[in-house]
Order: sequence, then C-alpha cells, then structure tokens
Amino acid sequence: MSNVHWFDTVSSTMHEAARLADEGCAHGTVVAANEQTAGHGRHGRAWHSEKDAGLYCTFILRPRQLDPANVPVITLALGLAAADAIALPCDLRWPNDVLIRNRKVCGILTTLHAGAVLAGIGINANHTAFPPDLEPIATSLRIENNGLPVDRHALLNRLQTAVLSHCAILEEQGPKAIIDLFTRASSYASGRRVRLEDTGETGITDGLDSAGFLMLKRDDGRRITIYAGGVRPAQ
Repeated sequence: MSNVHWFDTVSSTMHEAARLADEGCAHGTVVAANEQTAGHGRHGRAWHSEKDAGLYCTFILRPRQLDPANVPVITLALGLAAADAIALPCDLRWPNDVLIRNRKVCGILTTLHAGAVLAGIGINANHTAFPPDLEPIATSLRIENNGLPVDRHALLNRLQTAVLSHCAILEEQGPKAIIDLFTRASSYASGRRVRLEDTGETGITDGLDSAGFLMLKRDDGRRITIYAGGVRPAQ
C-alpha cells in the first residue's frame, strides 16, 4: 500500500485527513486507524469504532476537474469499491450503505474540503458482536465468514485499489458509467418499496437521475427526487 497513514488511535480519520488535505497531500492518500474515539457518520451520528475490530479509514481524493455536482456519484462509486473489496455478496442501499443479508457492514461519508473529496469508509471487519441497538441491523465480515478473522491491512489494500479504479471509471467514462454499475448492483435502485428516513414517506424506487439522486414514485402517484437522507425497506 502506498500513501497510507495508519494510526493506533485518532479522534476521527476524517479530521486527520482534513489536515493532510490542507497540506496538499496526493490523490489517493489514506488515513486509517485501529480505533476512533469520535468516529461519525451522516448527520453527525456516532460510528461504532471498536478498537482493532473494524477498518476505519478516510481517502483524500482529487479527481481531475472536480465538480461538486459529482460528489453524489463519487459516493456511489465508493460503495461499489467497498463491495468489491469485501468480496462477499453485497447489496448497496442508496446512497451510502453496503449490506450483507440486509444488515449493514459498511458506511460511507463524503465531504468536500480544501479542493479535495474526503471519503470516510468504515467496514465492520472483525466484530464478533454489536451493542443491543445495533445487533438487529449490523453485521461484520467475520460474522459472515463463519468466524474467520479478517486481515484489515489486506482489506485496506483491496479497498485502495478498488477506490482508485472506480475513481478512474468516473473520470474516464463519466457519471453515467458509475450510475449504471450502481443500478445493477443495488436492489434499492429500482422497484423497491421503501420509507424515507427524513420524512417517513413511502413509495417505490424508480431509478437514479443523471446526478445520482434517487427517484421515488410516492404512494399518491407523484414522482419525486430524493436529494438527501436515506431509505429503509417499507412494508
């Protein structure tokens, strides 16, 4: 692995990555840690960062001709990359969750900082159990692989390769190529009955638009675009 900064403990790999971005670090630089004391996901939610159990990392990405409008598609590309690195059958839940057997194994957080994309990726690798509130909705690679431990450094190596590969696809082929790949890989992209996290509205997913946002056919028949928040299965 090249351009990897691995720490024992940090408050957040995202915070350390922001510092390196300010210093002008190279595209593809990675910050990883054995433990985060203040890891977080979307909307400031805490990320369960058990010491030595998960892969906690942030990539500093500098796509050529970075367009802020492409950040949603970059998030989709990162989900595809994580699924490739995990190398187990995965589903992708728009916009930023990787699932195994309908349980979350990986979360992604992207933000713009100092002319770069900071891409935080957390993969549950060697967790053998979760707190009661997470037990029904989370899983780990170790749990899904019959208790076999995961080499987190090898996992990061695969992830780094996959992230750079999918960034190259975006740069060379454009957003549509990533959107098409995500649509094929995700059971949530089209024809899935879901509930919106933010509003509680329900409907059937109806594909992604040209910017990577999710389209929804609401129960009242109106077709809307989901720009923020997430979705969950609905009855």
